[in-house]
Parts: sequence; C-alpha cells; structure tokens
Amino acid sequence: MLDSLAALGPFFAVDAHPPGEAPAPPWRPFREVAERPGPLGKGALPDRIASVRAALATAGGRPAGEIDPRAAASAAHLGLVARLAAPALGAAALGGWVDLQPDGLWWQDTLGGPVPLSVPLPVGTVTPGDWAERLLTGVIAPVTEATSRLAALSGQVLWGNVASAVNAAARQAAASRPGLADGAWEAARALFASPWLSRERHPAGVDYRRASCCLYYRLAPDARSARAVICGDCVLGAP
Repeated sequence: MLDSLAALGPFFAVDAHPPGEAPAPPWRPFREVAERPGPLGKGALPDRIASVRAALATAGGRPAGEIDPRAAASAAHLGLVARLAAPALGAAALGGWVDLQPDGLWWQDTLGGPVPLSVPLPVGTVTPGDWAERLLTGVIAPVTEATSRLAALSGQVLWGNVASAVNAAARQAAASRPGLADGAWEAARALFASPWLSRERHPAGVDYRRASCCLYYRLAPDARSARAVICGDCVLGAP
C-alpha cells in the first residue's frame, strides 16, 4: 500500500512507524498543528503560517510585510489539507486506508515540497466505511478551525480549500494511474458528500469549480497582475 501510494505522486506518499511509538526527530506530533498558540502567539500553526509568508515574500522578491497575512494563512492551510487528503483518498481508491488521526500522525515542518507525514502501522487493506468522515472530522476540521481562529478566515474559504485539495488529489490519482480513476473519483465524491463540504455548488470532477477563492490572487504585487494568478478552479475565474 505504501509503495502504491508513493507511485501516485509525492502528495500521496507517507512514511510509517510502529503503533504507539514516537518517530525520532525531526518528526513532530501532528496534533500540535491544531493546538491554541501560547501566550506569546507561538505555536506550530502560527509558526508555519509565518514561514509560508516569508517563503512567498522571498519567491516574489518582496518584504514579508507586503504579503497579505490572510492569503499566507490560506496558502499554509491549503498545503496542509492537500497533504492530508491525498493519501487518504489514494488509499481509499486502492481499497485500503491509512490512519491519519492526530494522536498517531507525525509530521515535519519543512517547506519546498509536500510536508513529510508518518502514519502508524499497520496500514489497512480494507477501506472502513466511515473513512471520509474520520478524515474530515478527526483531522482536517481541527486544522481548519484553528486556521480560521488564528487568521480570521471564513469557513467558506477554508473548506473551499479542502474541496479543491480533494478534487486535485482525485485528478492526480486518475492521471497517474488511469485504471484507478473510477476509484479515485468515487473517493472524492464520498468526501464531497460530507456536511463539511456542503457549501460546494459543483460536484467533484474534471470540470470542478470551487464556490470560493483561496485568496492567492492577493499575493500579486498589483491589481493588474492579480488576474494572472487566479487558480484554475477558482470561482473568480468563472466565465
């Protein structure tokens, strides 16, 4: 299962560790991402958002202070939920599952690619019937709610990020392994059926367009160039 996931692409690949054991550093417990910041505003999620904001500033050749903080928070959130959705969806499409619940999930806070994840063994060979709800309620919702609190971002924006990540994962799985396309889109539809994604007006599919915007256009240096950085599935790109 782990090899099959890795073959779908880097967002699907996960490491694994014995159940109940803590992987050696630099692995960190993923549950810290949804924890409330400390007295000085320090914590895994605010630190992650700050790192993403600095990276976006460097990429654009601009000071970090010129990067919209809400856009940076949305970008950090989208990167995290995309990393969570892909292996869960890929495993379901393959007829199995990986345990992504926060108490057993570990991560590395790195930039420049998909966040490394480690899941506890064993990896399941049969997909649980409640896998989609467990993923959304158990791990993605706490990260989404923590981001909303911290950055004053609406649920519509953040759950739109989740829907976009799910659809992108299904599209990537289908492209990487065409024989898996039916299973990938079935898994995406199972996630879209959740009340968490009820704001989405369009079903999962190759023509999906989200009902919100991730705010990435706010990273453009001026209004004239904002149109060029609108994502392909963004509501702002609708004809």
